[in-house]
Amino acid sequence: MAGRVPGAAASSPLPRALLLLAALALVTVSFLSLRSLRPAAGPSLPTAWVTSSLGAADRPRPVLPLHPSSSVYHSPEAFAAGYAEMERSFKVYIYPDGDPETFYQTPRKLTGKYASEGYFFQNIRESRFRTDDPDQAHLFFVPISPHKMRGNGTSYENMTVIVKDYVEGLINKYPYWNRTLGADHFFVTCHDVGVRAFEGLPFMVKNSIRVVCSPSYNVDFIPHKDIALPQVLQPFALPEGGNDIENRTILGFWAGHRNSKIRVILARVWENDTELAISNNRISRAIGELVYQKQFYRTKFCICPGGSQVNSARISDSIHYGCVPVILSDYYDLPFNDALDWRKFAVVLRERDVYQLKSILKSISQEEFISLHKSLVQVQKHFVWHSPPVPYDAFHMVMYELWLRHNVIKY
Repeated sequence: MAGRVPGAAASSPLPRALLLLAALALVTVSFLSLRSLRPAAGPSLPTAWVTSSLGAADRPRPVLPLHPSSSVYHSPEAFAAGYAEMERSFKVYIYPDGDPETFYQTPRKLTGKYASEGYFFQNIRESRFRTDDPDQAHLFFVPISPHKMRGNGTSYENMTVIVKDYVEGLINKYPYWNRTLGADHFFVTCHDVGVRAFEGLPFMVKNSIRVVCSPSYNVDFIPHKDIALPQVLQPFALPEGGNDIENRTILGFWAGHRNSKIRVILARVWENDTELAISNNRISRAIGELVYQKQFYRTKFCICPGGSQVNSARISDSIHYGCVPVILSDYYDLPFNDALDWRKFAVVLRERDVYQLKSILKSISQEEFISLHKSLVQVQKHFVWHSPPVPYDAFHMVMYELWLRHNVIKY
C-alpha cells in the first residue's frame, strides 16, 4: 500500500517503554519545579496552647486566636509565629557597669506616669531574654535611667554629662559598640527630659534604638528604628472596663491641662458642648473620689490629644477602662504599631479634624462602635506591666518590637 512504512505495524515495545519513562520523568520534574516555587510552610502552631521549653516550669502558654478578617493584628499568623520565635531565641546583654544604687540598672519607682521605664528595667533583669554571654546576644541594653536622675534632682546640664561619660566609658571598655557603631544597642526612657539627656551623644541618637514615651516624628523620633514605649499610669485606680456597652451614654470625654496647641483648640471649640464632655482642666478630687477615672466607664470615645510632649498616659487609661481612644495628634508613632492594627480599636485623626470632632464621632454607627469596643478588650493585656512579666504584656510587646529590629541591624 502506497505510503506505508514497512514494519510500522509491528514496532518493538522497547521504544514505546522509553517514551513512557521519558514522559513520566518530565511530569515529575515539572511537579518538583512548581513545588519549589511555593513558600516553605511555617511552623505548625496549636490552635489553643503551645508549650515553651524555656519557661521555669515548662508551663503552657496561650497562643493568640487567629481571626484574619477581624483581628486586631496586622497579620495574626505572622505575629504568633514571630512571638514564639522571639521567646525561643531572643537574647539581650545588659552592661554590668555602674553603681546599681545610683542611676544604673535600678528604676526609681514602679508607680506614676513614667512607671513604664522602671518596669522595663526591672522586667529585663528578671526575664529569660537576659544573657550573661555577650557573644550570644542579639542586642545590647545600655541601662542608664534618666528618670531616676530626675527624681534625685539632677539638673539637665549634669544629666547630659553623666550620660555622655557613662556611654563613652562603655564604648572604650567593650568591643561590641564598635562592631555596628551602636546599631545593635538600645536605651529606654519614658520622660521628655530623658530624651534630652542623650543629646550629648548625637551618634547614639542617630544609630541606636531609642525606646521612648515621646515617639513624635518632629522630635527626632525615627519610626523604622526607634520604638514607642506606652506611657502607662500604674497601678490603675479601678478595674478594667469592657463588655459594658449599655453603660456608655456619653459621646466623648476629655479633661486636662491646656499645655499644647491642640488642647487649647479642643477646649475652646468644645468645652460648652452638650454631647461632648470636654473640660478645660483636670477634674478636681474635691468633686468626688475617682470622678475622672469613673468618667471613662460612662463614655464611648475618649479624646487623646497630644500634650506638651506627644505622649500621654490617657491613651493607656482609655484602653484599660474600655473607652475607645480617639488619637488627635500629628506625627505620632503609636505603641506596638508594627503588630497592632490601631484602626480596629481606636479612631485615628489628624489635629485639623478637631473642628469636625463631634460630627466624626456621631457618624460612627453603633455597630461600628461595638466592633471597636470588642477589639479594644482584646488588646488590653498588651498595655499592662507586671513584675515578673507575663506573656503578651507591655514588656513582651516591647521585646517583640526589639526582636523585629534586631533582624534589620544584626551584622
